[in-house]
Amino acid sequence: MGTVCVINRASSCPVSVETWCEWFKLWLTEMNQEIMAVDHYELSLCLTGDDEIEQLNFQYRQQKRPTDVLAFAATEVPSPVPTDALYQQEPLYLGDIVISLETALRQAQEQNHSLTIELAWLATHGLLHLLGWDHTDAKSLRQMLVQQQKLLHKVDLFIQYC
Repeated sequence: MGTVCVINRASSCPVSVETWCEWFKLWLTEMNQEIMAVDHYELSLCLTGDDEIEQLNFQYRQQKRPTDVLAFAATEVPSPVPTDALYQQEPLYLGDIVISLETALRQAQEQNHSLTIELAWLATHGLLHLLGWDHTDAKSLRQMLVQQQKLLHKVDLFIQYC
C-alpha cells in the first residue's frame, strides 16, 4: 500500500514503527477518495522535541514557540488524477509530519489520556493537512476534528475532543 518513514529524534515513543505503518495504512484506506484512489503512497513522520519543532515553527510559520504538530504537504494544490502506469513505478509522495513528543506528553497529561492516543490524534491531524484539509474557521475545524475521531476509531482508539 505505501511507505511510512518514521524518524524518532526525541525520547522514547510508545508507538512502534510497525504500528505507525499499520495506522497510516488504515487511515489512508479510509481516506482513499482524498488521495485519488492511489494504491502506493509515501510520507514521513518525524518525532522530535520542543527545541527542533520550535525552530521549524519559526522558520515556516514565523511563530517562535513550540507546537504539537507541523505538516508539510508535498503539494499545495490538488494533484491531477494519476495514471495507473505512473504509480506502478512511483508512489504518491504526500509530505512530512513532525510531532513534538514533549508537547504531546504535556497535552496528554492535560487531557488525561495516554501519550499513544495523543500521538495518534496529532498524526491524524497532520495527515489531514497533507491531504488538503484545513481549519480556517470554526466550521472547518469542527469537520476536521470529527474526521480525526473517525480515523482514531479505525485503529480502536477513542478520544473526546469535540
